Amino acid sequence: MRPHVCFGDRLDHPKWSSASVSAGKTGPELSSDELAAWLADKLASTTGRPKPDITCPEDLAGKVGAETRCTLTAGDGSTLGVPATVTSVDGEQIHYDFEADETASPAPN
Repeated sequence: MRPHVCFGDRLDHPKWSSASVSAGKTGPELSSDELAAWLADKLASTTGRPKPDITCPEDLAGKVGAETRCTLTAGDGSTLGVPATVTSVDGEQIHYDFEADETASPAPN
């Protein structure tokens, strides 16, 4: 099954891997801002649409299995979850997969 992204567009690739880290006290981590920027870039380049507004609540720790749930907010205020999970760590390089939720949450009234 392919992921549902940008509220109606389908992507050809269900998962991506990226790396961009800083060395934290307990190992590498990807900041929430960097993660959101990477996700927005990947979704925009894959769908051909402008970069979506994505926010991530926390940094992504460089530990296999670590995860965070980012949020894509559409122009109409509806939201879509975009979970990211670390799949491997090679020194200071974090590789992660992400897949947008199938269904958007409606905009608040």
